[in-house]
Amino acid sequence: MTINEIAQLAGVSRATVSRYLNDGYVSEEKKKRIAKVIAQTGYVPSQQARTLRTGKTRFVGVVIPKISSETVGREVAGITSVLGASDYRTLLANTDNDENAEVAYLKAFHEQGQVDGIILIGTVVTDAHRRVFEELNVPVVVMGQHVEGVSCVYFDDYNAMYDLTLCCATGRTHPAYIGVYERDFAAGHLRTQAFIDAAAQLGHTDPVVERGLFNVESGVSLAGKIMREHPETDAIVCATDEIAAGVCKQLDQLGLRVPEDVHVTGLGDSMLAQVVKPQLTTVHYYYRTSGVEAARMLVEALEQGNAAVRETKMGYKLVLRESTSSDA
Repeated sequence: MTINEIAQLAGVSRATVSRYLNDGYVSEEKKKRIAKVIAQTGYVPSQQARTLRTGKTRFVGVVIPKISSETVGREVAGITSVLGASDYRTLLANTDNDENAEVAYLKAFHEQGQVDGIILIGTVVTDAHRRVFEELNVPVVVMGQHVEGVSCVYFDDYNAMYDLTLCCATGRTHPAYIGVYERDFAAGHLRTQAFIDAAAQLGHTDPVVERGLFNVESGVSLAGKIMREHPETDAIVCATDEIAAGVCKQLDQLGLRVPEDVHVTGLGDSMLAQVVKPQLTTVHYYYRTSGVEAARMLVEALEQGNAAVRETKMGYKLVLRESTSSDA
């Protein structure tokens, strides 16, 4: 079934059917005739043909760093809820934390004309990323990182970690920190600096700082290193819940009690933070809501042709549990 056949059966011109399918003006009487024929024939417009007519694919590219991440899953759930309600489909690209793959996907979406817009859940933002952002001919929104000149939705990493450190280290004598690589500006640099600053406020001018990866294994190995080299440590603040879970595992193996001997905190309020024993004091980030906000930001740019750069910093809340106080 083609548009020409629909037009013939409805007794209207091909142009009238085209306007109807693309939400253009058509008289009520002709709308009813066309709708009746479409209902009777089960006609579905070709997406390829619609793209040729409108210049729109109705697809949005979503570039993610890790498909197995609970955090990313919550963010993508928020994104797709808005895109689906706005009649956009999602093309998901998983990079396995490979920054070069991120750049490659951004270029591919740009050069092949596959999408109307892009959402990037960012980790490391390099000069190569920034060059691609400048070249893109479709709207882009970055999540998780604050990028000058690009619309973005990001978290208050500095203040969240600052407050978390005060919660964990107040009353402690030798706090330590396990973070991630500095090139991740939000989770790496800002959270580490916030710990150092909050520790200084508490009178600890040279606290122990270690850096690892976003996983339980880093927590296990680095907690072991800290306790071997600094056995007086009585608080370990962690950049993520996964790292904190590894710390708790290692401390238990060393015969140390949490929180009686060592306070431990994570960040992210994942399911892991609730099932590990003791349950982790952490920071709740509104990951799904951030995905909703990023998708709304992108859809508005697409539907209204709004090219203005917009920024949204998400809030957070401390979640006090057993790992910092037996009374939490």
